[in-house]
Amino acid sequence: MASLWSSLEKEVFNPQNKKLLEAISVWKTGKKKKMSILCVVVDAFRPMQPFLVKVKVDRAEQYKMAYRWPLAELKLVDGKSLDQVNLDFDLQFDKIYKWTASSFDEKKTFIRCLWKLNHRFLSSAITFVNVHSYSAEGRQGLQEDRRDTVKTENQEELSVYQEMTPKEAADVLKANLQAIISSEKQVTQLMSFIDEALAEVTRVEETLQVYDELLGSVKQQMDHIHQENSLLHHITSNKAKLMDEILFLTTHLDLGKEHCEALSCADLSSPSGVEACIAAAEALSACMNIQIQSGYRKLQAVAEQLIMFETLKQNFENRFIGHVTNIFERQGSAQIPALTQPVDKLSAPSHGLQHEELVPYTPLMAWLRNASPMLFCDLPKVYAQNLSRLYDKEIKAFFEQAKILLVGRRKGSLQEGLEKPTGMGSRQNPRWSLPGSREDQEDSLNKGNVIKTLEQVLRELRPLCIAEQLFIEKFFQLRQNSAELQVLEEEGSTAAPEDPACAKPPSQPEEQTAQLLSEIFSSLDPELRCFLDVCNKAHPFSCLQILVTLNDCIFEMWGKTSALPSSFLNTVLGNMLLLAKSSFNKCIGTLCKEIEEAKVPSKMKVGILPSVSRFEEFVNFSEAVFRTAQRRAELDKAHLRLADSVFNSINSLSSANLKVNTDMVMMENFHHIHCFLCQKKIQCLEGKKKEAKQRYSEHMEKYVIRSLGQPLEKLNHFFEGLKARVAQGVKEEEISFQLAYSKQELRKVIERYPGKEVKRALEILYRKIHKCLSPEENLFPVVWHAMEQELLRQYREFEDLIQRCYVGSGITMEFTREDLLSYFNSITLSSM
Repeated sequence: MASLWSSLEKEVFNPQNKKLLEAISVWKTGKKKKMSILCVVVDAFRPMQPFLVKVKVDRAEQYKMAYRWPLAELKLVDGKSLDQVNLDFDLQFDKIYKWTASSFDEKKTFIRCLWKLNHRFLSSAITFVNVHSYSAEGRQGLQEDRRDTVKTENQEELSVYQEMTPKEAADVLKANLQAIISSEKQVTQLMSFIDEALAEVTRVEETLQVYDELLGSVKQQMDHIHQENSLLHHITSNKAKLMDEILFLTTHLDLGKEHCEALSCADLSSPSGVEACIAAAEALSACMNIQIQSGYRKLQAVAEQLIMFETLKQNFENRFIGHVTNIFERQGSAQIPALTQPVDKLSAPSHGLQHEELVPYTPLMAWLRNASPMLFCDLPKVYAQNLSRLYDKEIKAFFEQAKILLVGRRKGSLQEGLEKPTGMGSRQNPRWSLPGSREDQEDSLNKGNVIKTLEQVLRELRPLCIAEQLFIEKFFQLRQNSAELQVLEEEGSTAAPEDPACAKPPSQPEEQTAQLLSEIFSSLDPELRCFLDVCNKAHPFSCLQILVTLNDCIFEMWGKTSALPSSFLNTVLGNMLLLAKSSFNKCIGTLCKEIEEAKVPSKMKVGILPSVSRFEEFVNFSEAVFRTAQRRAELDKAHLRLADSVFNSINSLSSANLKVNTDMVMMENFHHIHCFLCQKKIQCLEGKKKEAKQRYSEHMEKYVIRSLGQPLEKLNHFFEGLKARVAQGVKEEEISFQLAYSKQELRKVIERYPGKEVKRALEILYRKIHKCLSPEENLFPVVWHAMEQELLRQYREFEDLIQRCYVGSGITMEFTREDLLSYFNSITLSSM
């Protein structure tokens, strides 16, 4: 118990300046598992007030105060029974708490402590039932303690007493009899003194009881004085708090007279009036945003002040919204100057003056956004509806100037220029014009004019759209965080997306900005589409120029810090870029179809096919256009598609009914494509270049073999049949016994081709090849050398077959290998 007492004092009560008087281990009746400790404590300072404290022990064996009751709130102590077996007792505060003590002695001691505190501090205000009477104990406490002490000592003496033997009793009696008789008088005198002392103690205790009763009344008076002082302290504190609240309300709910006049008059037409309205609106918001308790709103003065604030706010809101709406309507109804003189340079309209007129009202727009979000949300829509009318007129006039600058007035009017036929392959305006012609010169002008004019259009639209975007974001508080705006601008300056048309998903403020700009620039998208159509009609391959220009423009915008990554113009140009890609793909598809379906005129000396020339012209033009482009993925895909179409077109010649050798034509065209691709060094066409070289070699070999079969036709026919029989399984030594391949038949065939006849046949073949091959490709020396090598190979093959199949016959060719070499040399020298 001593350790529990010291732990409670050290951990719980000493830090709170409390003095522990009594402690008892208890549990709620019927719930023995939940052990608690009830403690009786008093303040360690005056005035001393008693408390009943419930302490719990947590899992870490730490004592914690669970609940505390002032003892003055205790109404009843019920001991339940005087029987020592009953350990239950009740304490009644606002409700009855039923407890069970761990022992009867602890219960008795605890209730006695409560009785003493009730008698000393509470003037016996607590009722005790079913407990021992402790009133006599109050007066005779000392005697009982002394008697208990004596009784205890006697019990201890009796516990160690042993009976004497008769001999010991006789010796003691004999020895002490005289001393006992002599001291009897002294003993009687001592007993008299003890009785007097006891009487004096009783008298002192009665006197102390009287003094205690007298001091009890003094204590009650002192407690009463302390309570009155406490009440006076509370009154003074409440007065100070009331004065603070009154000063708070009168200070923060007071709107200056000049502010009230500014809001009432709402002079928004002069700069000084606008500044006064801004200051008054901010002061009004400060008054209305003060957090006050709900009870204060029931005060008449406060309620009247709040009603006045709300009235001023509503009236000023209506006047401000009306004033700003009038400005929106006036700006949207403004007229633009008519175009009377020809223009040499495009110039987009500027709305700097309109923005400067509205910028002074930006603080009031921010105030309105915070004060009345419902009213504010309609203003951006009103602005967009009115300004869209002005932008529609300005954008249409701007693109009319651009069309005039692009098409010009060479044919009398803009409409004539737009109606110029542009059908691919049409006779009126052929796609493939000869260099140096008038149409080619006009196309050359148009090629440069398309890029120049489109760049001017995009260059003028960029500041127009970005300025409007920045204005509405600032004016309508679409991006209130300037730091966030700066971060976005920095990200936009360093970002380089793989595809400009693909941007990251927009945030909610960006969506709101984009929605407003879409309504303001509602005519920009259709007008830009119409202008791109005009650009497409300026030249058959203008779609390439449009694609490159849009790509470069978007990349440039992403690379500039002045252009926001979420710029509305980026979105519009992204859509135009998708449209340009679609037009480019259509153009490539149409060109591929034309190439594959092209037919060679029957009267034409074939040479290089038109499809190859078309492919070459497209590659030359596209490479010139994409020379400085930052992205060429679409062009690489187009090159591969066109190359496939050209190859298919050349392959289709095998089924065509041509008057010339098909292998020769295919050889020349594949050779031409190979040389062209070697010159251009286009990475994506490296595979096609290798394929063209392979196909060129294959068709040259076929052409050489077929051409050599004509002058030595019967000789070739004989040996081809001979090889076929051997391939069928006929033994080489038995070939000569077959009638068709006998020695006599071999001699007849060889006799038909003497040296002079072979030379004459080669001269005819030389002239024929020289006549059929195109001089532009300069393939004749290569083909003639290939024929020489092929004829020498055939000669060696014929000699080998004779030696293997006609062993010992002595049959040889009428000409030798050296004869063939001399024939080729003489024919080549004679034609030089």
